[in-house]
Order: sequence, then C-alpha cells, then structure tokens
Amino acid sequence: MARGAGTIAALLVLSLIAVPIGAVIWTAGGIAGLSAADWAAFRFTIWQALVSAGLSVLLAIPVARALARRRFRGRAALITLLGAPFVLPVIVAVMGLVSIFGRSGLVNTVLAGIGLPPVTIYGPQGVILAHVFFNLPLAVRMLVHGWLSIPAERFRVAAQLGQPVGRLLEWPMLRRTVPGVFVVIFLVCTTSFAVALILGGGPRATTLELAIYQAVRFEFDLGGAATLALIQLGVCVLAMAALIVVEAPDALGAGLDRTVERWDGSPRLDGLVMALAALFLILPLAAIILSGLPGLQQVPVSVYAAAGRSVIVALASMTLCILLAITIVTHGQNWPRVVATLPLSVTALVLGTGLFIVVFPFLRPSSVALPVTALMNALFALPFAVRILSTARDDAEAQFGRLADGLALSGWARMRVLILPRIRRPLGFAAGLAAALSMGDLGVITLFASGGQETLPLAMFRLMAAYQMEAAAGAAVLLVALSLGVFWLFDRGGRVGAGA
Repeated sequence: MARGAGTIAALLVLSLIAVPIGAVIWTAGGIAGLSAADWAAFRFTIWQALVSAGLSVLLAIPVARALARRRFRGRAALITLLGAPFVLPVIVAVMGLVSIFGRSGLVNTVLAGIGLPPVTIYGPQGVILAHVFFNLPLAVRMLVHGWLSIPAERFRVAAQLGQPVGRLLEWPMLRRTVPGVFVVIFLVCTTSFAVALILGGGPRATTLELAIYQAVRFEFDLGGAATLALIQLGVCVLAMAALIVVEAPDALGAGLDRTVERWDGSPRLDGLVMALAALFLILPLAAIILSGLPGLQQVPVSVYAAAGRSVIVALASMTLCILLAITIVTHGQNWPRVVATLPLSVTALVLGTGLFIVVFPFLRPSSVALPVTALMNALFALPFAVRILSTARDDAEAQFGRLADGLALSGWARMRVLILPRIRRPLGFAAGLAAALSMGDLGVITLFASGGQETLPLAMFRLMAAYQMEAAAGAAVLLVALSLGVFWLFDRGGRVGAGA
C-alpha cells in the first residue's frame, strides 16, 4: 500500500515537471527568433552568476576559517544567524539592503558626510550585492563543514611538527570543496528572480528569469518566453551536471571525532572577520524592523487581505508538500526520492511559463493564480522536506523495522505506530520550512495574478514600485512576522510532547 501511494506521488511530481517543460519545448520558437536584448539577458545572467558566486566563495573562506578554528560565547547564535537569509523572504531582505545601500541609506549618508560621491544599489552592482548577501551564509556553512571534516589529529600533528597547516591540510580541503560550493551558488544566482526584478531591469541588468516575466506579462509573447525558459532550463541542467562532476570523495581520512584545537592564526583577526560578516547580515535586518514598525500605520487595507491570501496559500502548499514527502519517504525505494529532488534542476519561472501556456487556452490564468502558486511552492519545497524526513524514517526502520515486521504492521498501522511518532520533530521542522518558503515567495504569482489575487510579497513589491516606501516597510515587517510565525508554529508543534 505504501509503495503504491509512493509511486503515485512520485509520478505526480514527475508530471508536474514534465508537462510544463513539454509545453515550453513545444511552444519555443527557436533561438533564431531571439532579439539582441534576449542574448544580452543570457550573457548578463551568466556573468552576474559567475561574479556573485566567486565573490561569495572568496569572502566566505576567511569567515568559515575563523568559525572553524575559534570557540567563543555566542558562536552558536552566529551560526544560527547565518541561516536567517534562507528563511527570510527575498523581497524583505532586498528592501533591507535598499535601506542600507539605497539613495538615502546609511552608506550614502556616511559617504555624503565625508564628501564622497554616492553609490547606487540599482543595476548590476545591486544584483551582485544582493546575491552575495544571500549566498555568503550558505557558502560559509558549506565551507565550515569542509574544515570540520579534517580530523583533529592532523592539526595536532602539524602543530607538534611545526608544519604549515594551510598548505598541508586546508588547501587540499578547499581544492576539493570550493568547486562544489561555487557551482551550487552559481546555480542559485542563475535562478534568482526577485532580486533582478527589484534591483535589476534595463538593458544592462536583465536576467533570463526577468526576461521571461517581461515576455509574458508585458509583451504576451508566449513563444519568446518559452524559448527563454528553454535556455534557462539548459543552463540549470548544465550546472547540475557540473555539480555532479566536481563532487570529490573525502581524501583526508578518518579521525577519532575529537574536538579540533587550533594554535595557528590571530584571534583578533578572526574576530574582526566574523564581526564584519555579522554586521553585513544584521544591518539590513535591523533596518527593516526600525523602518517598518512606524510604517505599519500606513499599510493599506488591501495589504492585510493579501496577507490573508498568503497564509491560505502557505498552509495549502505546506499540506500538499508534507503529504507528498511522507508518501515518498515511506515508499521504501530510492527512485521516488530521486524524483523528489528534480525541482532543484528547474526554476519556478520556467515551470510557471509552461503552466501558463497549458492553462491559457482553457482558463483565464488569473482565475487559478492562487492554486497554481500553492502547487508550485509545494513542489519547490519538496526536495528539502524529503531530505529532512528521509533520515528520520530510515533510522526508525533500522531500529524497529524487524519488530514491526514481527507484529505484522503494514500500511497505515505501520505509519501510525512506527513512523509518525519518530519523525515528529523533523516533520514539524519540514512543515515550518515549507510554510515559511511559501509565505515569502515572489515567483509564479507574478505571472498569474491580477487585481485581487495578489499575495503579500506581490503587494509589497507593488508598494515599492509605487514609491510608497513607508507602507512597503510596514508590509515587510508584517511579512517577516508571518513567515517566522508559521515556521515557529509548526516547528514548535513538532517538538511538543516529543522530548524537546
């Protein structure tokens, strides 16, 4: 029974990816029909992704090194802070960056005070800055794991022999780890939409995702949008293939899992590096709160209605995502889990374009804006949910599977007695993450929504486009509160009565 349901769930996920992509391939008019602006968008997409990934990795190396070799009070809180940009809605974080680096932001105020010319956050430099803000923490977390993979005994031997740790231990680790980190961040930067929508635009800062949006919403050129979506899909597939190629096995051997003690480097320099990184992350978040609380009084009633729609969409998306994830992880075989990771190789705008093409001949796209948004949000949260739940489910089967077999537990009874009680905490975390990601999404809804179908992120973007920055700041505070609230609610719900 579980395997049959898991097969159906995996086939449903596969069809939700294959049908839109098939529509894109069928409608695409060929690269001969692309304009010079389209090719410029392609070149800018690749260029900004290369620069953003390179800067993120280069800046992350000293931060990760400092975190890996220093133990201090507040270290756990700093590492937790590094995860904030992942849960934080993209549009909110971008607004925080505008508050710091915008025309009247903190940086330009300081520059004006010392007689220097102002900087602008809009254009290529703004897109790159925002991508570094989002991906620097990701690169740090991934590189810290690389440092922690080096056995503590190697550092001890190097210290006793007076040998250079950097050349003998850290450089080989970085040579294995950095290419994979670079490719992951490159893939994230090529699929970024909200950043380019707010900070990009114009002939010099249009990405493929933004060009797809403009082709659908402003020009209604479905053939051109499909061609651009096909090119974007090709970029993502090549990046995923490169990620598989650059992954290298661990070549440093095993240790005794002792705590790493480091005697090299300057504690003051490491402290300065970590302080600068924390300041880069904290300032935009603090600016959102400080500017947004007074702005709550200027938020129009329509924004609260949009907030209600966002909550409904988030709950529906979370429910569908968790049902699919549970069904897939209890299948007992690996191929449904592999299928569940496929959304990582495509983008919301590519699938959204395909769904728009499929729906348009039969329905008015705006009439299905919210259901389609909930469906796509569930699909793109599914890889994370499956990854979170798989380990807990496998551990439960390894520990108690034979006992359950002896008691003839199968189907729903096995799920209720064996699986669910032991995946409760990760289930709550996965549900909270899926709901939070859906709350802050600004992707597919921009293609389908019109009038009264806008969600809170889209309502906030429209306020920013209308230069109602005070009201937009109030909407940002509301969006952050709702995103973190739904995450906390479900994460905490999974822990109540579960020994945490």
